[in-house]
Amino acid sequence: MLQSWRTLCLLVAGALLPSLSLAGPSFENTAVVRTIELGGSVVHVSTTYAIKALEAGQTVYHIALAKDEKEKTSWMEAKVKGQANPLVVTVLDEDDAAASSLIAVNLPRQLSANGTLNLVFESVQTHATRPHPERAAQTDPQLLNYETGLFVLSPYNTLVQRTKVKSLSPDVISYSTPQDVDEFVRDGAVVTKSGATVTYGPYHNIHPSADVEFVSNHQQTISVHYNFDYPVLEVKNLERSIEISHWGANLNVEDKIHLYNAGPALKGQFSRLEYQSQNFFGRLSPHTLNRLILQLPPGVTNVYYYDLNGNVSTSNLRVAPSVPKNSKATQNSILDMRPRYPLLGGWNYSFTLGFDTPLQDSVSWDAANGKYIVAVPVTTHIPGSVVDEAIVKIIMPEGASNIEFISPFPALSSSVSTHITYLDTIGRPAVALTYKKLTGKHTGMIYVSYSLPFFAHLRKPLAVGTMFFGLFMLGFTAKRVDLRLHRR
Repeated sequence: MLQSWRTLCLLVAGALLPSLSLAGPSFENTAVVRTIELGGSVVHVSTTYAIKALEAGQTVYHIALAKDEKEKTSWMEAKVKGQANPLVVTVLDEDDAAASSLIAVNLPRQLSANGTLNLVFESVQTHATRPHPERAAQTDPQLLNYETGLFVLSPYNTLVQRTKVKSLSPDVISYSTPQDVDEFVRDGAVVTKSGATVTYGPYHNIHPSADVEFVSNHQQTISVHYNFDYPVLEVKNLERSIEISHWGANLNVEDKIHLYNAGPALKGQFSRLEYQSQNFFGRLSPHTLNRLILQLPPGVTNVYYYDLNGNVSTSNLRVAPSVPKNSKATQNSILDMRPRYPLLGGWNYSFTLGFDTPLQDSVSWDAANGKYIVAVPVTTHIPGSVVDEAIVKIIMPEGASNIEFISPFPALSSSVSTHITYLDTIGRPAVALTYKKLTGKHTGMIYVSYSLPFFAHLRKPLAVGTMFFGLFMLGFTAKRVDLRLHRR
């Protein structure tokens, strides 16, 4: 009987151990500093946690994000301050009734009792700003508004914390002042402004705040109204098609882009005279886009750019020499692309951009497995923009098999299909990957490996030869067929 009772106790303790370790006071935040770098479509947030272990053997630290903040976050990374290698981050299953989402960070080592560590948690938020006012004349400035929570939520006690909101220019129109925070403030001010930085805090002795009670009683929204001197760009849809050709030793990339200016909508009529005057004096309105400077791979050839009306020739290209795949050089070709018309707030522009690169710069041969490995870029990033939806389609040579691929970050979905184009017999295998909310942090290469037998290289010339031979035999036969009913 006693043995059965002990077994039952151990089972109950094992079931409650994860929740107890999560909710218990295993850590204490001695200081939390959050820095928010304001932008247009993209906002960078960096939070430094100075943590202290209250119990020995701690290996996992939990970070809390508010529900609305979690929805806006498209990229996150945790590191030990001063180190380059990122830590393993896991987003835990969240409860619909919870006030925040928890993120588990695996520490690089076990912390003993009273052991300390500085963690840096970086994230990128998309669609976190909005134009205010929503409409602006052609000569008006571009004003944006950003909102976030006053307190950095955490499941642990926090001795002191502050939030710094930084704008690119000191032209901050206004910022909100928190109310009813006297219990967290000592001798300092609730909020201060110095140049382009608005600082909230320091706030002291904040008990665990990642629960519904704290959020409902103390959490409040703060906002910063600021001037932004660059267009707010969004790529609504991106369709990237990458075709691998061994016969041509070529890698063809084609992007179909639907670009949108998410700045304040144009109030009134567009004035070409006013635009030309602003452009001549170099004082173009910040919510007007008249050029894009894109970085293309080195060694690009056959670059083409057209929109719905046809070819667009108002662009300049500076091609960097081709770089071998094992080289550490970082040079890129620069495309100074000018749209057919200036893109103002609320306007759309759809265009197609394509180019070729040498296949030898991207392909390698795995002799151990007898497979080719090709590295293809996820996207061509437009500076300051966010890609809402992206489909990357990689088309392998005809006859490729044993296809495997690795994405630099998780894709929402992936599929394998057959792509048929001219001179194909059985079609080419294609891998399609779907992504959402891509930013400048979502760079890297998709690695695709496949087997290609020798006969697959002969498939195309055999198909062409068979076609010409068939046409010759058809003509040869047709010339000898007499369809007349009566002979002379």
